[in-house]
Amino acid sequence: MTSQTIDLRGDPTRRRRERRVRRWFFAAAGLSLLISVGIVFSLLGGAISFLTKIDWDQLWANGWFPRRGRFDLRTILVHTLLITGVAIVVAAPLGLGAAAYLSEYASKRARRILKPAIEVLAGIPSVVIGFFALTFVTPDIMANLWQSTEVFNLGAAGIGVGILIIPLIASVSEDALSAVPGSLRQASYGLGAKKWHTTVRVVLPAAVSGVIASMILAVSRAIGETMVVAIAAGAAGGSLLTFNITEGGQTMTGAMASLAIGSDQVAGDNAAFQSLFFVGLLLFVLTLILNLFSERVVRRFRQKY
Repeated sequence: MTSQTIDLRGDPTRRRRERRVRRWFFAAAGLSLLISVGIVFSLLGGAISFLTKIDWDQLWANGWFPRRGRFDLRTILVHTLLITGVAIVVAAPLGLGAAAYLSEYASKRARRILKPAIEVLAGIPSVVIGFFALTFVTPDIMANLWQSTEVFNLGAAGIGVGILIIPLIASVSEDALSAVPGSLRQASYGLGAKKWHTTVRVVLPAAVSGVIASMILAVSRAIGETMVVAIAAGAAGGSLLTFNITEGGQTMTGAMASLAIGSDQVAGDNAAFQSLFFVGLLLFVLTLILNLFSERVVRRFRQKY
């Protein structure tokens, strides 16, 4: 009796097709990496050119006025963090509340209606949110809370950015909460726990990695927002350092937008336009650190069921 070797590799035509698909996917991944590296190198070249044209003391000058040769990094960094902080204070409870309701309380019919309605906010152009913050949030909210509020202020910009990132927190957190096994809920109910107690003490801790990831993603989105802060926070030509959210200010993205439009490229200090690349590089590094931190936190708290 003769033995015959069976080829388990499958049809040759299918194998060739799989190899072509694998090459296409590899090329797509490689191209994405090359684009990212190209962006970094373009920013790095402009940043080095900027640093060679200025004195380092100018990076700690009084305020951010690039056309006057004043490049105070503290100003745009502090204002960016202030707006991000206000945005998270607004968006975190609303986003988490919406996610908890959709995951634990809403019926299937209500979920089909409410989840797309919440995600519609993500489709609203940021310029619309900026005008909303300027024409409604400032006169009707900020002015009622603080009588000395300026027309352009960091608080209104922060609230506008917070509205913009609510769908991000709600969507990612809802997915994380829904991924928690139903057996944990049933075990909690079997021990006599109420619905809210199960949600707060069982479901949320089990989904903490996804919730934290949604928060960090929202922070990254808030830091990178441009149009809302450019419209609502004002200070297009520059800003002094302030910790008061009722006053106007300029963020990192707002500074870049101000320098990149109009005649700002050729007006004022020789290093003004090059500062755009330096700020962009700092923004890239800050976002990268947040993403790495997010990945580490998710790995640290992730639970497998």
